[in-house]
Amino acid sequence: MSERQAGNAVRLQVAREDAFSTDETLHSGEREFLMRRIRQSLRTQDAVLVAHYYTAPDIQRLADETGGIVSDSLEMARFGYEHPASTVVVAGVRFMGETAKILSPEKRVIMPTLEATCSLDLGCPADEFAAFCDQHPDRTVVVYANTSAAVKARADWVVTSSIAVDVIRHLHARGEKILWAPDKHLGDYVRRESGADVLLWDGACIVHEEFKAVELEQMRARNPQARVLVHPESPAGVIEQADVVGSTSQLLRAVTELDADTFIVATDSGLFHKMREAAPGRTFLEAPTAGRSATCNSCAHCPWMAMNGLRNLDTALQSGADEIHVDEAVARRAMVSLGRMLDFGRTRRKEVVGAGDA
Repeated sequence: MSERQAGNAVRLQVAREDAFSTDETLHSGEREFLMRRIRQSLRTQDAVLVAHYYTAPDIQRLADETGGIVSDSLEMARFGYEHPASTVVVAGVRFMGETAKILSPEKRVIMPTLEATCSLDLGCPADEFAAFCDQHPDRTVVVYANTSAAVKARADWVVTSSIAVDVIRHLHARGEKILWAPDKHLGDYVRRESGADVLLWDGACIVHEEFKAVELEQMRARNPQARVLVHPESPAGVIEQADVVGSTSQLLRAVTELDADTFIVATDSGLFHKMREAAPGRTFLEAPTAGRSATCNSCAHCPWMAMNGLRNLDTALQSGADEIHVDEAVARRAMVSLGRMLDFGRTRRKEVVGAGDA
């Protein structure tokens, strides 16, 4: 392990321990009071709530009930950009709030907490990444959405997991070589699926990297009728066992399209709320993240997503303290790579609808 990797590992562990300490427990009266006041604040402040699938069920319900959205990071970005509200409340992690601000600089963007970050973001410092890019000037720089505004500003393209393979295939067809960051597992999956020349940054999601191939194989043996759904941030040995590999939205769609009663799911357990809504009566099993000696068979939940709660969401709306700001020069450069992502996504959506598969 390099000095950089060792330092990142320490920072991630400290941040993870701090994040877990913020989980909230509410009695029913406080919960109902907070949800009622948050609904009112959203109305009076001309605000819309956009929430990621990995946030708590209460947050997801509020977004649905108040005209917001619960989705993956691509749809969150697009929705906040296109919505007429003057304030966008982003329940997720910091890079999602930064993306919303870059796309809509005229809007106020707030979050329940600015401390909610991401292991992929933390593991890809902008200065080190820029130096890595400078060493490979012949490559097109493609970064995953789970990165800081400064890293996006250094990139040629931003992608989410839902369009990563399609974008890399597009660039490969144009004869371009790729520099990819930060998730090495998703990057390796994209490389294998596209056949492109892809140079990988060494980063990983602390949730998805923990899924275990051997233990998954054992779970499949105990549940032979189950279909396996895997997010591509997972290790290759886990991906190889999947019936479906895809983004959160793609996995959610799979539970309604596949003919199965039981699903083994290798992604953050926050997605189970929407899966149960979409396919009631079906069984969802968390893919294993630990071996025999562990006390937890599956602990697949992002500690930073868990920092989004009703209390700090209410406080953010009351005080406006957790507002996202992005340096204007950085935002202008990042908008180029983000704009390419959104344009590509719009084109692909039109092609899909035109083919009769909406």
